[in-house]
Amino acid sequence: MYLRNLFDLLGLVSLFAVISLAIAFAFKIEKVKQLESSNNKLKKSLEEMDEQAKLVVRTDIELNKTQDELDKKILGLYALQRLSRGISSTLEETQIFLNIHSSYLEDLGFEKAVAFLWDNAEKKFRLTLNLGYNEKEANSIILSLESNKEAYQRLIKQAKTLSTVSMHDKTQKENINKLFKVSNFVLSPILPKEGNHGFLCVGTESADTLITEGDEELVTILTNEIGQALENAKLFEKTWTAQQQLEKKVEERTKEVSHALEEIKAASQRKTDFISAVSHELRTPLTSIKGYAAILLSEKLGRLPESVKERLEKINRHSDELTHLVNDLLDISRIESGKITMKEEVRDLKDIVEAASDLLAEQLKTKEIRLEVNVPKDAFKIRVDPNQIERVFINLIGNAIKFTPAKGKITVRSSSGDGFIQTDITDTGIGIPQNALGAIFEEFYRVDNPINQEVKGTGLGLSLVKHIVEAHKGRIWVKSKLQEGSTFSFTLPKAT
Repeated sequence: MYLRNLFDLLGLVSLFAVISLAIAFAFKIEKVKQLESSNNKLKKSLEEMDEQAKLVVRTDIELNKTQDELDKKILGLYALQRLSRGISSTLEETQIFLNIHSSYLEDLGFEKAVAFLWDNAEKKFRLTLNLGYNEKEANSIILSLESNKEAYQRLIKQAKTLSTVSMHDKTQKENINKLFKVSNFVLSPILPKEGNHGFLCVGTESADTLITEGDEELVTILTNEIGQALENAKLFEKTWTAQQQLEKKVEERTKEVSHALEEIKAASQRKTDFISAVSHELRTPLTSIKGYAAILLSEKLGRLPESVKERLEKINRHSDELTHLVNDLLDISRIESGKITMKEEVRDLKDIVEAASDLLAEQLKTKEIRLEVNVPKDAFKIRVDPNQIERVFINLIGNAIKFTPAKGKITVRSSSGDGFIQTDITDTGIGIPQNALGAIFEEFYRVDNPINQEVKGTGLGLSLVKHIVEAHKGRIWVKSKLQEGSTFSFTLPKAT
């Protein structure tokens, strides 16, 4: 009984132990599951952290790469700016390429560079830039280029920048690499509007030094700058050549004009001398003719028939006209040669105008022409030779009377200017044709009009007036309109 109870107790204890172990095992399993879950979460977090770390590293690498490219581009832009200044600072083709130094090339990230321009005269490419090649290598490139010049002419005509990045023709790419002895290159056409076309090829020897699109852009900008500089140089050369030719022509023309002027001066002097000599020679016989005519007309040698008197009066009248012509010719020639000195005095302009008007009063009265003088007394003092200036007014007012119809009007008006007095003589006459205004003051020139055809004249009056005015440091001009009248204007110096 005791044993049986003992066994029952042991059984209960065993059962209890089993149950306890089962419960403990269940707790252990749950704990393991919780640990596994935590471990999985930790593993996942570590994996995420690893991915983020890799992303950070990749981003950092990309940023460093971008920064390096940016630094390279900025350095290249600075180099390009310096190159542009050097290239644009000259107008000589050879000097343009001499201003491209190897230091600029290195800043752009290249080790070698060559430039060629097509020579139309010799039908071949001419080397204009060599950086990084020795003489043997340069000659080898020139020879190879000569045998394949058509292909490079086609590349130039494409007007497109090519490089190891953008060129898809593998064979052509390898040929360029081989020709210019580089691993990577940029080849860009030089296309000035004026002058010869060509190309620039820059490259690197190291295969690790990669070419980027930014490098293509920089080289394209550089070749555009070179093209513009070559165009400017060509235009300057053309302008300079044209200027030299123009200067030569101007010099030749100046010599011709100077020679012609000398001939004109000599001819004018001969004319003046001739007129002076002839006028002097004419005065003596004219004086005799007029004297003998006057003696005969006085009938001191006997009475004369009326018909003879009429003829002697014509001789006397024509002698006066001829004497007047001779005197005018002599005065013009003397003024031209400087033999007449103007006896200048300070005079009132109003007095000179009135003196001339008095002499012409009879002619004004005969044609019933009204003369209006708008020159105030004591208002305009001039320094002139009064006798010569009186002749100016007599000639100009006399001409106005001649060409103004009866009952017309002539106005003399004066005004003050800066250091001079201007006088305008205006008539209501028949006027002067526009094509005659330029020659009106020339010697012996007479306007072709009905009045001049009826009334004889010498054509010396206005020429004499011009010479007198200019001898006083003044000037004279005319404005006119047919059937409306004319205005002769001239200036004389103020009295100081």
